[in-house]
Amino acid sequence: MNSCVVLDGKAFAEKNKAELSKKVSKLKNDLGRSPSLAAILVGDDPASATYVAMKEKACKEIGIKTSTHEKNESCTTEELLSLIDELNADKTIDGILLQHPVPKHIDEIKCFNRINLSKDVDGVTTEGFGNLSMGLSAFGSCTPLGIMRLLKEYNVVCEGKLALVVGRSQILGKPMVSMLLNANATTITAHSKSKDLDGLLAIADIVVAAVGIPNFIDCKKLKKGSVLIDAGYHPDEKCGDVDMNGITEIVSAYTPVPGGVGPMTINTLMYNTILSMEKSNNG
Repeated sequence: MNSCVVLDGKAFAEKNKAELSKKVSKLKNDLGRSPSLAAILVGDDPASATYVAMKEKACKEIGIKTSTHEKNESCTTEELLSLIDELNADKTIDGILLQHPVPKHIDEIKCFNRINLSKDVDGVTTEGFGNLSMGLSAFGSCTPLGIMRLLKEYNVVCEGKLALVVGRSQILGKPMVSMLLNANATTITAHSKSKDLDGLLAIADIVVAAVGIPNFIDCKKLKKGSVLIDAGYHPDEKCGDVDMNGITEIVSAYTPVPGGVGPMTINTLMYNTILSMEKSNNG
């Protein structure tokens, strides 16, 4: 029987909370305030409101101060840019989170890019992505950075391995490729239109599924002994991007859905917010 490791993001995030809480306490003692995260919520999308509430709850549990700035559906791009400018100028705010998606009439990329690089704790600016790609300083997008932190926690070696990222979104697939490349993996990007995806799955040592389609990948197509990261979550279907039937007989390690990648995203948002305050006070 194969020995298969479950990459338990929920357990790691829970354990890491204690370490993050200590850092928050130290910052409060040393500098007289706690790290602060400002969230912007535009429109009335219930899923977005739920995500912001979850992030607020997690932050409060470890002492990070949060504030939510709600704008109605009729908010314009210029109004949103003005709010971001105010938050950029507020020296007591360490991180700014613009919850995705915003209403379609708003220029989301323009608003993302208005966030100061020093406060881009969600890793959404094009400048931050460019810096990351070039190996320069930037806050990594929370989901791919969370994945990298989880791989490190479980001593999964990326160097020299062939890593396949199935997905090409701006906040997950593309930065994931850069992070794996920076970790000295050999990387391949694929997506829902890729030809012979099965052939790529058969040779990859590490597979990150981030295509956003329920059960898009059959785990039986994976290379024996490979590592699977399933970054998808589809609550209606109660599954990720990978059909996990028989997974423990195929891979050496994998992330469960739920409880794998998801908890690492919020944990990494807190990690980045604390790091932002530390950096701003260390010159």
